[in-house]
Amino acid sequence: MALMPVSDALAAVLAGAEPLPEEMIPLDEAYHRVLARDVAARRTQPPEAMSAMDGYAVRAADAARVDAQLTMIGEVAAGRPFAGAVGAGEAVRIFTGGVVPAGADAVVIQEDTVAEGKRITIKEAAIAGRHIRPAGVDFREGDVLLRKGTRLTERDLALAAGMNHPDLPIRRRPKVAILATGDELVMPGTTPGPGQIVYSNGYALHALARQEGADTIDLGVAADTLEATTAGIRRARESGADILITIGGASVGDHDLVQQALKAEGIAMAFWKIAMRPGKPMMHGRLGAMGVIGLPGNPVSSYVCGFLFMVPLIRALSGRAVIHHRRERAVLGRDVGANDRREDYLRARLERRDDGMLVALPVNHQDSSLLANLAAAQALLVRAPFAPKAEAGAPCEVLRLPA
Repeated sequence: MALMPVSDALAAVLAGAEPLPEEMIPLDEAYHRVLARDVAARRTQPPEAMSAMDGYAVRAADAARVDAQLTMIGEVAAGRPFAGAVGAGEAVRIFTGGVVPAGADAVVIQEDTVAEGKRITIKEAAIAGRHIRPAGVDFREGDVLLRKGTRLTERDLALAAGMNHPDLPIRRRPKVAILATGDELVMPGTTPGPGQIVYSNGYALHALARQEGADTIDLGVAADTLEATTAGIRRARESGADILITIGGASVGDHDLVQQALKAEGIAMAFWKIAMRPGKPMMHGRLGAMGVIGLPGNPVSSYVCGFLFMVPLIRALSGRAVIHHRRERAVLGRDVGANDRREDYLRARLERRDDGMLVALPVNHQDSSLLANLAAAQALLVRAPFAPKAEAGAPCEVLRLPA
């Protein structure tokens, strides 16, 4: 099979990935969940004109000159409106958040007055509308303020509460099942035997999926047998997973086992082998509604492919408005050589020049087994197939990695 371009591979992974069903959840459980529908305000905020300062509610015409004297006729506090109206020569003591009484059209702050009993002397001329928050200055009933596809921040939750929504229509979280394969893998904390390595890939992938809002299912490490691999795939189906991620068993020489197990379970493979580095031996297929991504076993390849393909698929199933990673413009921090037919994703550190331009410095060693360099990287420097040699200072594009 010919190497598939990265863009075509991503399009195949996302094909048919529709947002998951909607569910209503309480507001305090909605952080970083994705809205399934637009949400409109159920009330006007503020519902009436309110004072922005502590002072006196007055008629601006009565307090338009310094040393004007007014008579205080009452008091307003937040939640305790004044029942009457402000007439000629009158003032009402008002506190921040208090409803501006009828007749008043300005607030004189307390620092600009002198109070002697009920006599108030104006020391700074009033201006109509000053220190008053008009009704609806924040939003009005019916205003659509939160849009479908938004991943809710803590600020969005405050807004939804102010709009008087105790719960919100949210997309169900995608379920991502992760199955590693390989007799050579042992768990962290274990002393590896001859030829064994410590399992690391799954920890990054679980965290990456959860960061994107998915629930994850750990299917553990399957032995290098058809029976064990097939059993893991069946557990993914039984768990109701929306995405199955397999790790390992995709490289030349051992891919038959994983592919055989996937095909035995009825998974139609869309592709195997992508024109990218790292991560050429990646597989993709579907089994009903469950998308399957077979990642390489090398830890850097596994993570880069998970970032480039698993993350957009999770976002699509979550109903996110923005699915694809955003490329940022930068300049090279050092020379890079000419590229071959594969699209390169070089691990890179980022710096900022004095003029604000982002600088991408590829790490010295790009081997797909080097976890320390992956952990130190802040971005992937994207190099197109057959890109010519480029010198430091040349323009480039980067994909910023999660912080």
